[in-house]
Formats: sequence, C-alpha cells, structure tokens
Amino acid sequence: MAEERAERSLMLSPAASTAVGIGGLTIAAAASWSSLLLVVQGRVIPGWGVSAVVLVLSLVLRRSLIRMGSTAGTSRLPRKRATWARLGSPLLITTAVLGTAGGAADDLISGAEYHVLRPAGPGGCRAVVRETSFLMIGNGEAYAVGRTGLALGESGSWTVDDGYRPVDAGTYELVWGRDGGLLRISGTSTDPVIRGGSADIDCGW
Repeated sequence: MAEERAERSLMLSPAASTAVGIGGLTIAAAASWSSLLLVVQGRVIPGWGVSAVVLVLSLVLRRSLIRMGSTAGTSRLPRKRATWARLGSPLLITTAVLGTAGGAADDLISGAEYHVLRPAGPGGCRAVVRETSFLMIGNGEAYAVGRTGLALGESGSWTVDDGYRPVDAGTYELVWGRDGGLLRISGTSTDPVIRGGSADIDCGW
C-alpha cells in the first residue's frame, strides 16, 4: 500500500507529462537548426548531434510518462490541449529530424573537422573551430565555449582559397587577454584568406 502511494506521488499529471515531452522536442528542434555546439571532455558535439540525443531522450521519456499515466489511470488532458499536443508533437519531431539529418549531411559532405584550441583562456574559456571545404573553397567558424561547455553561436568566420584549412595546418595564432581572446587566421601565398581572418573569443566574463 505504501509503495503504491509512493509511486503515485512520483507520477506527473497529464499536463506536466505533456509539458515535459513538448519541451524536450522543442529543444531538439531548436538545436537541430541552430549553430550551437557542445564540448564534453575535450570532444565537440555539433548542434545536430545534441538534437539527436535530446530527441531520443525526449521520445523515450514521453513514452514512459504516457505508460505510467495510463497504468495509474490518471485523468486525460482537456480536449483543446490534447489536440494541440497531438498536432504539435509530430511537427516538432519532423522539424528535429530534418534539422538533424541536414546538419549531419552537411558535416559529411563538407568533411567538417572540429578543433578545441589550446591554451584555454582565463576562467576556462576555450576557442573551438569548425573547418570545412567544398568546391575548392575552405571555410571556418570560431566559437567561444565557457565553463558550461556550450556555445550558442559563432564568434567569427573566414574563407580560404583552394580548400585550405589553416587551423588543421597550424597557420593560426590565438592570443588571450583580460577581456577575451583573439584568433588570427593565416593563409599561404598560394592559398590566401579571401574573407575574414580573425575572430574575437568572448565567453562573457
């Protein structure tokens, strides 16, 4: 009897269960179409990878909550909310799946490589670079990653001729100061920097 009461106390209401499921799917959909990335133990997880993980966890959690609610015989959601959840969930799932697939395909086609640059700056701020090349053009983006390991957008970008990858080749300079870092990108005489060439690394100290 006591165990049944404890289980019921841990169960979420239908509204709370729906909110948890929709919330997770919303995060997955947003992450799949954004330029965020996550650094975990020195390894970079791009936005589409974050989206894939959150999507799977959200679907598993959502299914578990629905089963728990059905077993406990909890009341259903009001009709309007139930309709919104029924229509919104597939839309969010489709958005997340398309964004995840598109991001993964883009990384695969462009041969994307991610680099966590050293040394780290004050407060653990780190510079992360994504380099790609397509049709004899090299591109790069720099990200500022703080203690949370999360970067919500790029700090700068550049384009290099002939698919050259400056960071991979080591032709760059990262200088840290009290107000942040400055990443300078250098090309070569045959593969010059066409656009950009520097990025301010600011973790929001």
